[in-house]
Amino acid sequence: MKLIIAIAAGGALGAVARHYVTFQVATWLGRDFPWGTLLVNILGSFILGVLIETMALAWSPSQEVRALLTVGMLGAFTTFSTFSLDTILLIERGQTATAIGYMAVSLLLSVSALFLGLRA
Repeated sequence: MKLIIAIAAGGALGAVARHYVTFQVATWLGRDFPWGTLLVNILGSFILGVLIETMALAWSPSQEVRALLTVGMLGAFTTFSTFSLDTILLIERGQTATAIGYMAVSLLLSVSALFLGLRA
């Protein structure tokens, strides 16, 4: 039960953080492109890389802390479903090239951020 509570607590923190970041980024850069979703997915990938490498080499937290941070917090902070929705919305608005660019940049930068996080 402690594991479930840890995941739920991390999920609440991650979801609120995602909402705040995406709202702020949209305020700063506008809503014509899903900059907020792109940022949380890249940032979340980087943080996950840092956490995984740190937990493998220097820090051995409990299973509950690991789950809180990775499954709960980062799982709720990053969002593939919103990425998918943003892509479809761009296509429906006739911005197919932008949608393809968004998909490519999201994939390339998120995977690269995870790699950099592992190396950091």
